[in-house]
Amino acid sequence: MEGNGFTGMEGNGSTGPQGNGSTGPQGNGGARLLNESNRVRQLRENRLMTQAQLAKRAKVALRTIHSVEKGMNCRMDTKRKILLALGLRFEDKDQVFPARYPDIQTEFSRKF
Repeated sequence: MEGNGFTGMEGNGSTGPQGNGSTGPQGNGGARLLNESNRVRQLRENRLMTQAQLAKRAKVALRTIHSVEKGMNCRMDTKRKILLALGLRFEDKDQVFPARYPDIQTEFSRKF
């Protein structure tokens, strides 16, 4: 393979999380991971939108969309903006951004 000789994490032949042929937890060899923290990327791609288009419609930074799709947490206002930009209602937030922790009411209703 011809190139600059770089074989680090971001090289073309990399098998790490940043490379094009990634087989790490983020790339999975081109297959999508089933255990994702949210469905933003799936919904965006179903609407044939780029990250930049979603960021512009949601009035957030492109970096924010990238981070959210990677599973990083964000503010409730950011979730609202993303939901509306995807044509969804705020009430749909639990389908797009599932809770990371069990419902607090369920936890308190348990008998110890």
